Amino acid sequence: MRGAVELSRRHPMASWLCAMLHCFGSYILADLLLGEPLIDYFSNNSSVLLASAVWYLIFFCPLDLFYKCVCFLPVKLIFVAMKEVVRVRKIAVGIHHAHHHYHHGWFIMIATGWVKGSGVALMSNFEQLFRGVWKPETNEILHMSFPTKASLYGAILFTLQQTRWLPVSKASLIFIFTMFMVSCKVFLTATHSHTSPFDVLEGYICPVLFGMTLAGDHHHDNHGGVHGGAHGGSGPSSPHSAMATKSKEELSEGSRKKKTKKAD
Repeated sequence: MRGAVELSRRHPMASWLCAMLHCFGSYILADLLLGEPLIDYFSNNSSVLLASAVWYLIFFCPLDLFYKCVCFLPVKLIFVAMKEVVRVRKIAVGIHHAHHHYHHGWFIMIATGWVKGSGVALMSNFEQLFRGVWKPETNEILHMSFPTKASLYGAILFTLQQTRWLPVSKASLIFIFTMFMVSCKVFLTATHSHTSPFDVLEGYICPVLFGMTLAGDHHHDNHGGVHGGAHGGSGPSSPHSAMATKSKEELSEGSRKKKTKKAD
């Protein structure tokens, strides 16, 4: 947050552009996928003015009162719940919009619904360019957060419902998925947890479908390192071997000096 405050005070235009990417990133990516004008949503003056007002209050409100109020946990939980309600609605609307253009394009519908639900996170690398920071290791596709994963799974469910493969009404699916997203996100925010409810399920499925998990590779590396230290302890590269060799050399040097002194 400190870096964002410094950016807003030194480069307010770059800070404002980053804020707009955070607010409208999902619409920009969806328009890009569907071949529509990328700045089409910026024609909604009320939304742009509201986002600009929030940006100004966050960074330039006296004594940071607005930021402190928003970060107050009960208030924050209300905004988190509202955000998840909007997220599910955006996923459903994005898939319906993509289905209007591509009736049999399942992957297009899934991709559009996914970016509609998690466009803010997927735009993070472009937002870093405006801030003059480049951290490719923080790519959201490489390290998916819970909202990004949930948006992907939700896009698959809504696509199946839109193509009549899931025998559930859209209203019922929206209600069920909204309750799931709201309850999970509120719980994670209230407990300050960064884990994902999908971790347990993925821990069973990923080793079967894709082989060894990251935890298994890490264990394998540690296991190899232990065996390497046990079997290679007598080698010249071992720390214990180097210390033992040095001690022997010092002892031999000391005994040689003693013998020389006695001979003198």
